[in-house]
Amino acid sequence: MDAAEFRRRGREMVDYVADYLENIEQRPVYPDLEPGYLRSLIPSEAPLEPESYEDVMKDVERVIMPGITHWHSPYFFAYFPAASSYPAMLADMLCGAIGCIGFSWAASPACTELETVMLDWLGKMLQLPECFIAGTDGHGGGVIQGTASEATLISLLAARCKAIRRVQATNPEISEAEVLSKLVAYTSEQAHSSVERAALIGGVMMRKVPTDKTYAVGGHMLKQMVEEDKAAGFIPFYVTKHSGIECVCLFQFCATLGTTPSCAFDHTTELGPICNDENMWMHIDAAYAGSAFICPEFRPLLNGIEFADSFNFNPHKWLLVNFDCSAMWVKKRTDIIGAFKMEPLYLKHENQESGLVTDYRHWQIPLGRRFRSLKLWFVFRMYGLKGLQAHIRKQVALAKEFESLVRADKRFEICAEVIMGLVCFRLKGSNELNQNLLKKITKSQEIHLVPCQLSGRFVLRFAICARTTESRHIQQAWRHITQLTFELLQEPSH
Repeated sequence: MDAAEFRRRGREMVDYVADYLENIEQRPVYPDLEPGYLRSLIPSEAPLEPESYEDVMKDVERVIMPGITHWHSPYFFAYFPAASSYPAMLADMLCGAIGCIGFSWAASPACTELETVMLDWLGKMLQLPECFIAGTDGHGGGVIQGTASEATLISLLAARCKAIRRVQATNPEISEAEVLSKLVAYTSEQAHSSVERAALIGGVMMRKVPTDKTYAVGGHMLKQMVEEDKAAGFIPFYVTKHSGIECVCLFQFCATLGTTPSCAFDHTTELGPICNDENMWMHIDAAYAGSAFICPEFRPLLNGIEFADSFNFNPHKWLLVNFDCSAMWVKKRTDIIGAFKMEPLYLKHENQESGLVTDYRHWQIPLGRRFRSLKLWFVFRMYGLKGLQAHIRKQVALAKEFESLVRADKRFEICAEVIMGLVCFRLKGSNELNQNLLKKITKSQEIHLVPCQLSGRFVLRFAICARTTESRHIQQAWRHITQLTFELLQEPSH
């Protein structure tokens, strides 16, 4: 393919993408296929000779599209949003064309510098404390990670490194392995599974803190668990027998603002002071809900951020920036750089000691990184803060509309407070009844939902996801749910 053909095929691809998105609601939102469907549709080996672009595109419809769950369908209400917009798609196209691997400032200065500035822009939209803003001489700063799971792991590893060094600074005779065996991290029992997974990868114990009736962690719950651990004489209380010194080896607490099951908000204004008093690293995970904090009416939910050591949310969930783009800030960038910094000669450059330069390879697990800040730049400029706020508010209003439909039907109940774009609901009755309703919904392929468990109950989650979702889609989804409910309740077993 030469440049001339690329121009022609590029226009065709843009038309294909635009047609796909404009007509997406005509496709079944969820595929009806058996595992392994694809292998029989394509050859067992790669072609020896080149094939035509036309043949490849024919197979997109024949092979790929039948196996797609259409996340951007206005009838997709599962999980959380996967953000998308035309400006972000164009930026991603440019990113692919430039093709730089931005592991250092020297590898492509614009890649590094635009990311630093865009994270400052975004931090200011969220009204983050000044200590998180890089500016020109700040001690904190932001970085784009691939996912919130990566940000959680990075914060945990940085906290682990800091805790080990703190203990060894006063007790140098204690080995790193011995300190590591005593470390413990805390998180909510409602936290995303990626938090627990980070602890598995980091080789530290993770304890789950019970939540209150709103599925949030309060200060007294964390405090009680910490005190119990101390009183028991083990984690998080670390005793060194070598010197007779009792060394408190507190590690990390991961707070969640907008939990995955029900979008609950941990009480960070209570938890923060405890973490600071106990010298624990506090990481705040707001993967979904963080986007809403650009709206003044939702910003109070972020109160307590001043106590945090790190904070993360995903613009690729709700801020119209397509995957992957997970924004992370740290209060002291030396904490994170100190945990991961490696300086082989072939990666060094003459400007790396400049106060205006940061090499993002020290802020992440991989070495290479894409020019992801282009997506933020395009979206921020072409929507503006007001346009992004309008998008968030519209989707929250749609969730409230669905909530009102559920509350008006006495057969159903709302299972958690509706704060943002997620509604947790269920049929009054057994878990089996609700499981059967979800099976009927999934089999119908008209709308797509996933469940969660709250207080031992099987609950259906209805999340407003697609950028194009309108009131008519909410009304149609509810009519479909009530029709399937009627059919279910007519069955002899019910």
